[in-house]
Amino acid sequence: MINHIDVSLALRRSVCHLYSDLVTRPTGAAVRREIEHQLELAGNRTLTVIDFSHVGLLDFSCADEVVAKLLLQYATGTARREGYFVLRGVGEVHLDAIEAVLERHGLCLVIQTVDGAIRPVGELVETERRCWEALERLGAPNAEQLAAELGLDAEQTERLVSALCSRRLAMTLDDGLVVAVGSAALARGRREVQ
Repeated sequence: MINHIDVSLALRRSVCHLYSDLVTRPTGAAVRREIEHQLELAGNRTLTVIDFSHVGLLDFSCADEVVAKLLLQYATGTARREGYFVLRGVGEVHLDAIEAVLERHGLCLVIQTVDGAIRPVGELVETERRCWEALERLGAPNAEQLAAELGLDAEQTERLVSALCSRRLAMTLDDGLVVAVGSAALARGRREVQ
C-alpha cells in the first residue's frame, strides 16, 4: 500500500497554520510525531511518500528530526511495522540538509526531486548504488537477470540485494521478486491499491 504524507500539512497540524518552513528542532520533532501518528494508521507494511513540495526552508535540525530520526527507527528495526520511504518534491533548499543528516547517521533513502528524477541519497557504497540502479532500470527482475545485469555471481548479488532491503532501498514483493524503492515500487503499489 502506498501512503502519502504532505509535510506542509503535518507542519500545519502540529505547529502552526502560518508556516511553510521547517526550522528549529522542536518544530521538526512535532512534525515527525505527526508523521509517526499517520504511519501508525497506515498499516503494517507501507511505502510512504513524504512530500516536501510545499515546504520552504529545511534547516539541519529539522532534517535530523523529520528525516533521520524517522528513518533510524526502520533502519535499526525498532519500528513496529515494515516501512519504506520516498521523499518527493525535494529541491535544492532541502537537499543539503537531508544529505548531511543521512550521511552523519550512515543512512540513505530515495528522493524524487522537483524535476521528477528519482535517486538514492545519503551514505551508499558504489556497488549498492549500481545494484539499486539496476533494480530501478529492470523493474522487478529475477535473481538471474539481476546478477547478469550487474556482472556478479548469485551470492554477491544476493548479498547486495539483502543490504539494499535492510537499508530500505529495495523491497521484496509478495511474489518474491525484489524492486528498488523508486518508480517501479511506486507504479506497482499504485496498481495494487486500485
